[in-house]
Amino acid sequence: MANSGGNANRQKMINLMYIVFIAMMALNVSSDVLEGFAKVERGLKQSIASTEEQNDALGRAMADAYKHNPTKTEQWYKRSESLSQRVDALFAQIQTLKQMIAEQTDGADAQADSLRRRDYLGASDEVMLNPLSKRGRALRDSIEQFVSLAQTLMPENADTQRLLSLLDTQSGPSGMSWEEANFSGMPSAAAITLLTKLQNDLRYTEGQLLSTLIKSIDAGDLRVNRLSAQIIPESRIVMRGDSYRAQIVLSSTDTTQSPRIVVSGTELPAEAGGLYTVQTRSSGVFPVKGFIEMQMPSGQIEQREFSSEYTVVEPMATVAPVLMNVLYAGIDNKIDIAVPGIPSSAVTASMTGGSIARQGNLWVARPSQVGSEATVTVSARMPDGRTSVMGRSTLRVRALPDPMPYIDIKDPATGAAKRFKGGRITKQSLLAAGGIKAAIDDSLLDVAYTVLKFQIVSFDSMGNAIPEVSQGAIFSERQIQQIRNASRGKRLYITEVIARGADGIERKIAPLELILN
Repeated sequence: MANSGGNANRQKMINLMYIVFIAMMALNVSSDVLEGFAKVERGLKQSIASTEEQNDALGRAMADAYKHNPTKTEQWYKRSESLSQRVDALFAQIQTLKQMIAEQTDGADAQADSLRRRDYLGASDEVMLNPLSKRGRALRDSIEQFVSLAQTLMPENADTQRLLSLLDTQSGPSGMSWEEANFSGMPSAAAITLLTKLQNDLRYTEGQLLSTLIKSIDAGDLRVNRLSAQIIPESRIVMRGDSYRAQIVLSSTDTTQSPRIVVSGTELPAEAGGLYTVQTRSSGVFPVKGFIEMQMPSGQIEQREFSSEYTVVEPMATVAPVLMNVLYAGIDNKIDIAVPGIPSSAVTASMTGGSIARQGNLWVARPSQVGSEATVTVSARMPDGRTSVMGRSTLRVRALPDPMPYIDIKDPATGAAKRFKGGRITKQSLLAAGGIKAAIDDSLLDVAYTVLKFQIVSFDSMGNAIPEVSQGAIFSERQIQQIRNASRGKRLYITEVIARGADGIERKIAPLELILN
């Protein structure tokens, strides 16, 4: 990290404390957070793919204009070629960094879009902030060089500056460089998602700049035989509470006159410049339909209809990474499946090595075999009726961990049920419990087990062990008598506990030590 001035050693200590703090946060994040990064990553990739299609269409339009009138369009065509070549080079540079982070995280066979150790904290610093390779600094330099090039190619106006501000590389807080502020102490999943967002911003900026270059040509002289209405949304995916914004244009618009635009029966004011804005208040899929009217040089009125739709989704917040991709055999494993831009009702899922079914807003997976892998395939029904595979995820299947035995007693203060797991207990509470139980009881799982048998061991005055065995989870008559005959302060040991889980596996689990009050 950069020195913010003053005592250099003191600043280094502050920086070290900051890294330790980030690491402590990463060690305590919930498993939902890394899945949040995965969802954002998938959404960004879809956005990039959509933007690249639009950019390709813009490139073809520019090439067509150059073909029809090279004298008039040559300078704009060459600028667009130079712009796209620089964007492609920078995009590839970022992709290489993503792959390097993935390999630093998972090894030589790693894939940037399917990390196994997504919460790993060392890869981002090693790849981006290594003082020898200085790859983060090199990326910042490349971005700044692209911005400088774009400024020389584009008209000097507020719109151009606003677009290029998406690629701002100003220093971070406390004098940190841009690369330190963005990649220091970041989990691998977060670093790769950040680089994907940078790629998305780069493609979006390219498209907007290409549009500006095309608008600099008098389109009416070149494409009068390709009159068509277009609706160009800033995004088809909108968070609830945000605004849906779309540019509605006629592809051969004459800059000397404005077309008449009607959306859902309402005419847009001329000063809106074709910008359609609607406030979103609920999630779902919403249509946008209307028409554009334009007076041709002959005086004839041409009308072209347009139709599109946008999807409003609930706001999402990503904070940190997922712990692991694991399913447990024999129980229902709840899974959150979401496809950005697709309503949940249009999403389906299937699984190898078990079954998966929808349960409310979640899915429940039940793998059948321990030690294998289960592959979940997610598909979605598209607006045109076709079904497409949206992605696959391979999950490890593990056996349930061993449970802990406990005695179900009532808290004398509140009367609430309490799981007693050893220590001092009154003889009355022990007899009232009637037996023992077993369960996995931690922050991730709460799974009940069936106790098949156990024994209570006491010691006589000579130190001889006296075991009494049950047949099941209930105290036997001899065990009850053993408890009743035990004196205050006597130690009893519940051992040889055999329990069976939902996966059908019988386990010998840990003992309990009881001290009678």
